Amino acid sequence: MFTELSSSSSSSLSLSVQPVNVCVCISFRAMASDSPIGTHHTRIVLRSAIASRLLLLTLIILWRSIVKPYDTSASINPTCLSSSSSTSASIVFPRIASAIEDSIVWDSVYFVRIAQCGYEYEQSYAFFPLLPLSISLVSRTVFALFIPLVGYRAVLGLSGYVISNIAFVLAALCLYRLSAIILKDREGALRASILFCFNPASIFYSSIYTESLYSLLSIGGVYQLVSGANNVGTLLLALSGAARSNGVINAGYTCYQTMHAAYDAVFHRRSLVLTVKVLSSGALHCLCIFIPFIVFQAHGYYNICWGHDPDQISPWCKARLPLLYNYIQRRYWGVGFLRYFQLKQLPNFLLASPILSLALGSIIHYVKLQPEIFLSLGFRGSNEDKNSASMFSPMGADRRAKGSYSLKERTSTIQQEDHILRRRKQTIKGDGHSTLPVENDSSDSSRNLSVAVLPFILHLGFMAATAFFVMHVQIWSGGRNSFLIGQSTSLLVCCPFNGISHKQEEMGILDMGILCGLHPSWQFALLELLPFHLRN
Repeated sequence: MFTELSSSSSSSLSLSVQPVNVCVCISFRAMASDSPIGTHHTRIVLRSAIASRLLLLTLIILWRSIVKPYDTSASINPTCLSSSSSTSASIVFPRIASAIEDSIVWDSVYFVRIAQCGYEYEQSYAFFPLLPLSISLVSRTVFALFIPLVGYRAVLGLSGYVISNIAFVLAALCLYRLSAIILKDREGALRASILFCFNPASIFYSSIYTESLYSLLSIGGVYQLVSGANNVGTLLLALSGAARSNGVINAGYTCYQTMHAAYDAVFHRRSLVLTVKVLSSGALHCLCIFIPFIVFQAHGYYNICWGHDPDQISPWCKARLPLLYNYIQRRYWGVGFLRYFQLKQLPNFLLASPILSLALGSIIHYVKLQPEIFLSLGFRGSNEDKNSASMFSPMGADRRAKGSYSLKERTSTIQQEDHILRRRKQTIKGDGHSTLPVENDSSDSSRNLSVAVLPFILHLGFMAATAFFVMHVQIWSGGRNSFLIGQSTSLLVCCPFNGISHKQEEMGILDMGILCGLHPSWQFALLELLPFHLRN
């Protein structure tokens, strides 16, 4: 299963893991809600996230006790190439240890192996280091007392489960906060967050996979950006790049922010000094987001290529730009442009069509509502729209520091939303249905799907194109994506984009909202765009 490398690489997993804990503490200092409805919604999201994890873990234990697992990789645990890894001579509870270790399957085998032994094999570099580092840290600190009881590998597995489930709960809270800011609709944000908690692919967010950790860091990072904390947001997005390779794409949010800030500095403020400051700051933030990916590739080059016989090293070491990740994906997983466009893969493409149709339909829907904003990349958006989100502020962090990104503005907006929501509920109680003025429907539609949503739409389009033309089709059509729910949503995919009844539209969005939690790279655009249609 593995291609053995020099044992010197097994001792290379010595990076610091303290920034992970630090960033989590910083990232949620602003999670306290600023209105009674916001507090109530936050509690609902928290309870829903915890309940969904408990329910899912219960189902996992139940089904594993009834049905024999399909994957048999749990038993693959060869001795580490380096003898420096921790081992336990004897354990007190072997049955519990066996139960935990038997649940380490599929990609979890790689993450636990890396946490235990380091990067020993070439293909293991397809799995980024943040999750293994976090698992290693937690197992050696928080759960160190359990090692004599169940063994080191079982403790590593337990640490991975704890990290993934806690990260999921925090990601759900971040998602609600981010959705409330972008959509300006707390009810829609609440629905999106609950659907995220109970999405059918949720098992991957409670397993020893990077989905939960990446979701926490990426959603939390974008939330910090739109809140004006650019430095904290950049730190979280950089750490998301240490969790998954596609974390580097999150630099697009910083580029988008810098592009608009530079435009404002040149054409509105007419300040050369401010323009240089904005561009240099944006370039530095983007570089910070790319640093984890670059360092990890350099780490792989040092272990695999540096100092080895040129006749025995891998071909990628001799390339002009030695990029380990691309080589591994192409050689071991067959990933590449149009490499999956084969007749035998047609059933998988059909299974993937619902999620792809949803992504395409979401983009088309936005373009129809805001064609000028989309084609101009947001430059023709109104000043009111741009001022409503600090992602368009030249100095987002300074605005928070100086108080111009004030709590008064947000509190006033939230109070208006709460007042409208109360009127809606009173109307529904009195008449049995909502009778909002007609002008609110169209104006709210264009306002809430405004320029602030555009970065998420662009992200969605890029990831959809990458998934279709490059990615392993069995990943985004199989268990980790739309296969689990494709049959139930295929007839409703087009509902929100056609002039059909409100009830049918709501059903379609509810079903498609479930799709939003299927892959971290797709969550932002889908969850920020679609829940708007759920308003009464």
